[in-house]
Amino acid sequence: MLSGLFSWLERRIDPFAPFDDRRMPPDSVWHFALHYLRPVRGWLLLVFLSNLLIGGLETGLFFLIGWFVDLLTTKAPDQVFTEYAPWLGLAAFVVLIVRPLLHFLHEAVVNQAIVPQTTNMIRWRTHSYTLGHAVSYFQSDFAGRLANRITQAGPALREAAVEIIDRLWYVAIYAFTALGAFSLTSVWLALPTLGWIAGYVALILFFVPRAQERSRNNADRRSVMIGRIVDSYTNILTVKLFARSAEERSTVRDAVAAQTGSYLHSLRLITVTNCILQVLNSVYLVSTAAIALWLWSRGFMSAGAIAAGLALALRLSTMSGWVMQVVRSVFENIGIVQESMETIARPHAVVDIPHARDLVVTRGEVRFDKVSFRYGREEKLFDRFDLTIAAGEKVGLVGASGAGKTTIASLLLRLHDLDGGRILIDGQDIARVTQDSLRRHIAVVTQDTSLLHRSICDNIAYGRPGASDAEIEHAARLAHAHDFIVDLEDHRGRRGYDAHVGERGVKLSGGQRQRIAIARVLLKNAPILVLDEATSALDSEVEAAIQEALATLMEGKTVIAIAHRLSTIAALDRLVVIDRGEIAEQGTHAELLRAGGIYSRLWNRQSGGFLQTEETSVA
Repeated sequence: MLSGLFSWLERRIDPFAPFDDRRMPPDSVWHFALHYLRPVRGWLLLVFLSNLLIGGLETGLFFLIGWFVDLLTTKAPDQVFTEYAPWLGLAAFVVLIVRPLLHFLHEAVVNQAIVPQTTNMIRWRTHSYTLGHAVSYFQSDFAGRLANRITQAGPALREAAVEIIDRLWYVAIYAFTALGAFSLTSVWLALPTLGWIAGYVALILFFVPRAQERSRNNADRRSVMIGRIVDSYTNILTVKLFARSAEERSTVRDAVAAQTGSYLHSLRLITVTNCILQVLNSVYLVSTAAIALWLWSRGFMSAGAIAAGLALALRLSTMSGWVMQVVRSVFENIGIVQESMETIARPHAVVDIPHARDLVVTRGEVRFDKVSFRYGREEKLFDRFDLTIAAGEKVGLVGASGAGKTTIASLLLRLHDLDGGRILIDGQDIARVTQDSLRRHIAVVTQDTSLLHRSICDNIAYGRPGASDAEIEHAARLAHAHDFIVDLEDHRGRRGYDAHVGERGVKLSGGQRQRIAIARVLLKNAPILVLDEATSALDSEVEAAIQEALATLMEGKTVIAIAHRLSTIAALDRLVVIDRGEIAEQGTHAELLRAGGIYSRLWNRQSGGFLQTEETSVA
């Protein structure tokens, strides 16, 4: 029975329920919280109401004890067992059955229906929205810090909501029930409770803004510390190669010291506040006892009423310290939420227009039409740039570093929006089609090849989900990767295509990673192919073999190839020389050599087949 109830509650909230992952979350803490808690507002209301019942019942128990004490001190045993037996039985039923049942249902709702599902729902939704940001968003921050802020937003937001409803509301019920009960006995007896409530509220009003500021500062310092640690681990090879372990320890030490100082600064406030609270509680207890004694001496209070009143006052005093810790925890979580919100609640830089259509590629013609683009510069990198690549044409882009070759590929993939002009594929403006459909039709092998920390099979199948094992192996053979894949074994003993490659593929050599990436593109088999230094990490023998596979891959496709090693693109249909964002010259390899221009000079200046880093100002 319990298992069935738990299962039912656990299915009430679907962490992966559909939502609009393109809608930007609000950029104020209150509205940000409401935005992510709205799907569970009914369950939070249920917790609120159950706390109302439990708090009222728990407070009533103190007065039940007072009634019981008066009964024992004013009635004979026979009279208690005969006249008051039904009331005693009802009291026992409430304490033995109703009270545990309410607590159980409350805990079941919080723990089974709300806590894990709400936490992971918020994580899923913040991750889904963040995934829609442009590449530049991820390039401008630490991956570890972004992941930390995504994962911490869920528990922080859920804990703040549950603690406010589940604990602070619970104590508020105690306080105001005590105030009402004391008022019925005597206005004088209610005065200490009223004064305690006023003093407690004043203390919270003093404490909260200072705690919030210090909590936010502490969260910032913690984020910096995590970012520096992750940065050291991510670049561990560089750290080792340059023997900079001592410097990295020093950098992280400074961050840890700053976070420790910030944390201690916040704890000072807590220490002082708790001391003030204990003084307030002591004054409250003594004043309540004194007034109760005075009322008893004049016959206005019974011994049982005094016992109940003092027990309730003592319970409130005990809970007040706990509540202060809850308040501190709430605002620590709010500080974390605010920090996460500042990272998450940013508009997407590149978005699909409303009702964007899917791209339909019938031929594969690519046209840059008067394209202008700054890329964060004061001067435009491209100004009214024109380039047409016919369907099925193989074009090589040539130029020194910074000339704009890779940017052309990025703009074609719509990783950035243009400042002016259009990019057309088969006459369709890529700004008016969905990004996903655009990128499904373009296969890319980049210079900086990184793999997912998954199996070799999963990494290759990323090119075409649902591909069979035979198709994956065939792509790997074409990329000359099969022979080394079958010999791989990871730290858990998984072998071959099941072996995991490590974060960003660090367990493989650069050439092996690039061959896996080429296999992935071969499997994707898109009509438009972009090769950005596709064979730069390969030795000459392997490169020659892969060039054969690439030649097969390029058949019938529109190809844009970028290479510093001109020998790898010399045989393409057309070479386009880019210089400072403009087309300086274009033609076949033989035509450009005969022209004696920039390309000819670059060809002659090559050393070992690579372009020198010298700027093309020689033009």
